Amino acid sequence: MHASPALNAAAPHPDASPPLSNSFTVLVVDDQASVRHSLITELRHAGVTEVMEAVDAPSAVQMFKMRRPDLVLLDIRLPTHDGYWVAQQLREAEVGDWTPIIFLSGLDNDLDIWRGIESGGDDYLIKPVKPIVLIAKLRAMRRLLDMRRRLVSLSAELHLANQRLNEMVEVDSLTGLVNRRGFDRILHSEIDAARREQQPLTLMLCDLDHFKRFNDAAGHVQGDDCLRAVGRLLKEVCVRPRDVASRYGGEEFAMILPNTPRSGAMTFARALGSMLRSRAIPHPDSPNGAVLSLSGGITTCIPDEGTSAESMVMRADEALYAAKAQGRDRFFSFEMQMDTIEQRRV
Repeated sequence: MHASPALNAAAPHPDASPPLSNSFTVLVVDDQASVRHSLITELRHAGVTEVMEAVDAPSAVQMFKMRRPDLVLLDIRLPTHDGYWVAQQLREAEVGDWTPIIFLSGLDNDLDIWRGIESGGDDYLIKPVKPIVLIAKLRAMRRLLDMRRRLVSLSAELHLANQRLNEMVEVDSLTGLVNRRGFDRILHSEIDAARREQQPLTLMLCDLDHFKRFNDAAGHVQGDDCLRAVGRLLKEVCVRPRDVASRYGGEEFAMILPNTPRSGAMTFARALGSMLRSRAIPHPDSPNGAVLSLSGGITTCIPDEGTSAESMVMRADEALYAAKAQGRDRFFSFEMQMDTIEQRRV
């Protein structure tokens, strides 16, 4: 127990100091009622909006977790557990956050100060505490806390701005789909996820059939309108949250379909081809017919350590080449060695 008072009554009172602005709460931890009363009086005079009291270590930790004060005034000598133990518990409860802790004690040697800082304290006041010193420390900690909060807020805003910027640079300006840069990032990410979850991942590469002849016959303005229409269609068919449609380049498109097995991929591909034909986008010079069609290559796997984005793109590209070689207007599966027209016949 403490024989000395908490505050030095002979010290000048900081009457000229303006009160703390905005809401500010302090937790006072001391087992002596007289000490707590003296401290609370000075804190209220300084403009602290709310003061909480704890008389021992367990109640201090519980109150801190429940109320999360802006600052803690912590006595070292407490029943059951000392203030060092309390400081350690408070730091463990914060999980990345920070609350200023000022130790109060009649002890005055270098080892005690070192122990206080090591256990998580930020400052150390020797009793009896002069009111002017207490309020100065209070203001200093308030400034540090406000500065940290501003930095955290700015960091969050910067992170959000970077996220939005990344989203902007990963969008194809013509079709609104994910562009090649975004495709590369997402494919790598989904391969890692599928490997971790041991779930099938499907990649489709699509190519609009005879699109050069479309541009030559109708012009590039009409060609751009056609690409936009295909982009809208691909957005419509990629309905699940993790399905991604991207413009791979020129008239080439790619779709990343997590949790999609081979049979599901072939069903998806047949539906996509059918939907495109039902849109009846006129093709002014196609050997395949009067409307736009597309060919696609499919690869599906449960990724292992040897699976890479490059290997999946290579397999899908080989399958796309096979679809073109077999007459276009179809999808070919690399693993099943079958196209959507053959599968429909089967």
